[in-house]
Amino acid sequence: MATTSAKTTRQRVPASERRDALIDAAMHEFARGGLHGTPVDKIARRVGVAQPYVFSLFGSKRDLFLAAVERGFELVAETFAKAAEEFDPATAPPDVDVFNAMGQAYVEMLESDRDYLMLQLQSYAACDDEVIRDRVRAAYARLVTEVERLSGADAERIDEFFRYGMWLNVAAAMGVEDLSVGCEWVQAEQEQQAEQSPTAPAGA
Repeated sequence: MATTSAKTTRQRVPASERRDALIDAAMHEFARGGLHGTPVDKIARRVGVAQPYVFSLFGSKRDLFLAAVERGFELVAETFAKAAEEFDPATAPPDVDVFNAMGQAYVEMLESDRDYLMLQLQSYAACDDEVIRDRVRAAYARLVTEVERLSGADAERIDEFFRYGMWLNVAAAMGVEDLSVGCEWVQAEQEQQAEQSPTAPAGA
């Protein structure tokens, strides 16, 4: 009887909780495998449900991917909002503003869980799909609107903030801290490539 009761309890997990758990699992699995390289069954097994159950909550693999991507953008927006709320210009150093606070919070987010970064990059990579492209554009635009609200800054300053954010994304994806032409790792790569390149014959 106890075993039967336990099974019944497990089966009665609300669909909303299962949905949230599946989105969370999908965020991490799609971050690593992308839309086309991630089997839905792998996400289902991570949560402990059967694949058909996933499709009872999400109409398609694409729908699950979009739910995960949009959750990722929402988490970035929440990170920015929390940083802006905690920022106090009265106690901050003269050269630090709300953008610095949000940027630092974003860096810490990338460092704490790389999957958030990789999922974002996977969302851009999947934009050949028109439906995904439209939803990713909408999610990005909502993030821009939130930064406008939090900062009250002009368009030029907001553009600068997002350009730097994309710079951070690329740097973090490659596991480096700097992308400048003269930075140490770029120079080292250039020197190695020069050493490996055959010397062109005289007069060539």
